[in-house]
Amino acid sequence: MSVRPPEVRLREAVPPEAALTEADRALVRLLDRLAADGYRFVAPTPSTASTVAGRRDRARPDNLRDVLGWSLPFAPRDLPADVEALLRAGEAVRPDGELLRPTLRVSAVDGRLHLHSAPGADADAVFLGPDSWRFVRLLRETLDRRPGFARALDIGAGAGVGALALAARAPLAEIAATDVNPRALRLMRINAVHAGQPLRIVEGSGLAGLSGPFDLVVANPPYIADRDKRTYRDGGEALGTAVALTWAREAAGVLAPGGRMILYTGAPVVEGQDLVHAALTDLAAARGLDLAYEELDPDVFGATLRRPEYATVERIAAVGAVLTRR
Repeated sequence: MSVRPPEVRLREAVPPEAALTEADRALVRLLDRLAADGYRFVAPTPSTASTVAGRRDRARPDNLRDVLGWSLPFAPRDLPADVEALLRAGEAVRPDGELLRPTLRVSAVDGRLHLHSAPGADADAVFLGPDSWRFVRLLRETLDRRPGFARALDIGAGAGVGALALAARAPLAEIAATDVNPRALRLMRINAVHAGQPLRIVEGSGLAGLSGPFDLVVANPPYIADRDKRTYRDGGEALGTAVALTWAREAAGVLAPGGRMILYTGAPVVEGQDLVHAALTDLAAARGLDLAYEELDPDVFGATLRRPEYATVERIAAVGAVLTRR
């Protein structure tokens, strides 16, 4: 295994648990309590969440999925006393008229519970949804074919879904996770402590100054050209592909021989040409990499095509790419 680079030690020398505040610890206890009770909620798309939540104006008494899944407002004492106390201690509720509204959600991915932002939050909201499920499935299927890795990195890890999936699969591996959003780093720490996984969490964009070599780099970047520049939606220039392609280029420079980057992203298709596939093919040829590429869903975020900047785009495909250093 490679020696841990000094940049990592300087940025975060303590395990996630040691960095938790008292409010964070309350949220770890909340996740532990929910897991013990068998709580499960699958985070849908924002449009589905809005439709279902709109069927009721408030949560039903003692319905944790209404509150922590569908993010409905609730009356004090409508929840079990210990759950409401943990939400308050974790600073995860706000007033909504005479009711209270949760600021966080709890969703299950890959058999683990994850805290993430409630719908309707601001530009730094920490997203988790169907893309997270497809990302983890891509990781699982790719690693089923070739499982071994000792040093891994999740770029732009958000709530930590990908990094925790890797940690669960390879408990002895050294796994780092980066993100530019302090709110994401907080939730990632809480989720990691609940899962019992010692991630090395680093604040910063892209590689965040970490040096290779890595056996495995994974990423699930934002991929929509977002006018509001929301952290987990805006993929930058070139129809939202800029962030994904930048991270792919950075990852190519830190892969060990035989190392892989697993990239889940969205690919705009113009006149039948997949722009991400074309760009990754050029990158692979220039860097001496092998490329495996697959459409995982041929049509996602279809409503985006109504926007003027997408006037030439036929569809946006969810894709999985594996770049391997020879």
